[in-house]
Amino acid sequence: MVPMVPHVRLPIAVADLDLDGLDGQVLSFRCLDGDTTGDVHALVRLRGRPIGTVLGRVPPGADPAATLVALARERLAGHREPPPETYRDLPRTSVVVATRDRAGQLARALDSLLDQDHPDYEIVVVDNAPRTRETQDLVERKYAQRVRYVREDVPGLATAHNRGVAAADGAVLAFTDDDVVADPHWLTALTAPFAEDPRIGCVTGLILPARLRTPAQILLESHGGFAKGFTPRTWDPARPPADQPLFPFTAGSFGSGANMAFRATALNGVGGFDPATGTGTPARGGDDLYAFVRVLAAGHRLHYTPDALVRHHHRETWQDLRDQAYGYGAGLTAYLTALAVRRPALLPALLARLPRGLAHARVMTAAREGGDTGAPGLHGTHHHPWPRGLSRLERRGMLYGPVGYARARLRHTRSEAR
Repeated sequence: MVPMVPHVRLPIAVADLDLDGLDGQVLSFRCLDGDTTGDVHALVRLRGRPIGTVLGRVPPGADPAATLVALARERLAGHREPPPETYRDLPRTSVVVATRDRAGQLARALDSLLDQDHPDYEIVVVDNAPRTRETQDLVERKYAQRVRYVREDVPGLATAHNRGVAAADGAVLAFTDDDVVADPHWLTALTAPFAEDPRIGCVTGLILPARLRTPAQILLESHGGFAKGFTPRTWDPARPPADQPLFPFTAGSFGSGANMAFRATALNGVGGFDPATGTGTPARGGDDLYAFVRVLAAGHRLHYTPDALVRHHHRETWQDLRDQAYGYGAGLTAYLTALAVRRPALLPALLARLPRGLAHARVMTAAREGGDTGAPGLHGTHHHPWPRGLSRLERRGMLYGPVGYARARLRHTRSEAR
């Protein structure tokens, strides 16, 4: 049974609040999921630009927008205005969506991807080891001429992504999942940094929850979710950050695979994704982390922007969350094993950081029973309650990761030999 998050009632509504400045008028307020009476988790924007989230309780009969505006002005006071947007000369982009037998979720994602304000892009759906024709029929029936369908029969997210890369024609390759809803400005914001800085090889963006209905969803978001904050940041391998002594091996801090893009020449230059990593393989994950580090190790910069927003449908059940915790741990050590095997030149730097890295992993996977309220509003702090059972699963997954990678690599080698 999943532990309850303290001080939070179920379900939590998810909303979007846009202001003309923190002291300005409300430009728009939308409830994306749920009833705005009770607990509401709201993204706060300034003239469309995400600046933070707030969690507030709206009393019966109260104006939800007014309640959340007051909370935003209190919690986000002093927030600096984002600089003006200067989007120009956006590169031709291919959006790759890997999926497997989830046509209902895929349709929701594709509808949002077809509503982007980017001037020049294509969508490539990769049907990975399908057991039915449902995905192919959906794309051909509902999205003909607007979405390209390709099939990859070897299971594994990295293999599916590599198949999408081979089919794509964009100068930038963007990736998202079939369980997201992309903000209309997502692709423009995600690809603009490539036009602004030729040294950038990868860009990641903000991931927020699409719904918070179950204890498992709320617990995941309370622990930090997938979000990496609301401050843009650029990592430059020529100038290792002083606040990240494990750089570049703390790849989880850079972003997540549900919201990432690569310059095509940079990704192809490092050989793409390692096919022995990722969901759908014995490695259980790590494909995105591997690609982040490989691109950085090749000398490219990596940029994070909160302006590139997708909403993610978190897994709903306690067993889903258990599987996810184990997969996180396995993917972490699987990608590190992949680096050691496929890029041995990185091994000395990896070994030099190993003792500190193990200490860091122990802290990040430690059970947290008290402290913060556990409310999903501050992302990436990892100070929220995290049950001991999930901590043990993460650590067990970390022990398994190298074994899982070896099994996945052997399976891939055999499939290539056939």
